[in-house]
Amino acid sequence: MEISVSQLLKSPVGMTKDWVVDDVVELTEIGLESPIKGDIKLVRTNRSVLVKGTLRTEVHLDCSRCLKPFAQKLSLKIEEEYFPTIDVITGVPVGVPDQPDCFTIDEHHILSLVEAARQYALLALPMKPLCRKNCAGLCPVCGKNQNVGNCDCVKVVDPRWAGLAKLASPSKPRE
Repeated sequence: MEISVSQLLKSPVGMTKDWVVDDVVELTEIGLESPIKGDIKLVRTNRSVLVKGTLRTEVHLDCSRCLKPFAQKLSLKIEEEYFPTIDVITGVPVGVPDQPDCFTIDEHHILSLVEAARQYALLALPMKPLCRKNCAGLCPVCGKNQNVGNCDCVKVVDPRWAGLAKLASPSKPRE
C-alpha cells in the first residue's frame, strides 16, 4: 500500500491519479493480516496530496456473546491529506504542519496508506462484535453455547428483577 507520488508532486495543482489497492496488511493489534481492496484517488493540492477513496477489508473477531470467532467485513471511507517532507525538485526539506498526527510522504516520495487504513479500521470496528444479530450467547450457569442448543440448567432469576417478571408474565389481566 505504498504509492510513489513523485510525478504527482511535480504536476500542477488539481492533477489527479487513480490507484487500485489490492494488498494484505496488519490492521488490528492482534497481529493478523487482512486483505484490503478498493479504489482511491490522489489529488495534488497546493501544499499536499489529498487521498480519497473507499477500501474494503475483513477482520477476524470474537463474538462478545458466544466467544465464537467470526469474520467482520469493514468498509473504510478514507479522506486524508499527506504532506511532503522533501521538495521533489530541489531536494530541500519542507516544513510540515504543526499537527501532531498528520500523515507525511517520506523522503523518497512514497505515500504509505497502511497507517491511515489501520486507524480507519480500528474506528470502524464494532464496540461489541456479534457473530449475528440474534446471537443467544453462553449459558451463565454451565457455559454452553445457546446458539447450538439449549441446556437443562435451571435459570435463576435475580430477586431484584422479580417484580418486572410478574409484569411480563401473561397470567391474568390486571384490574
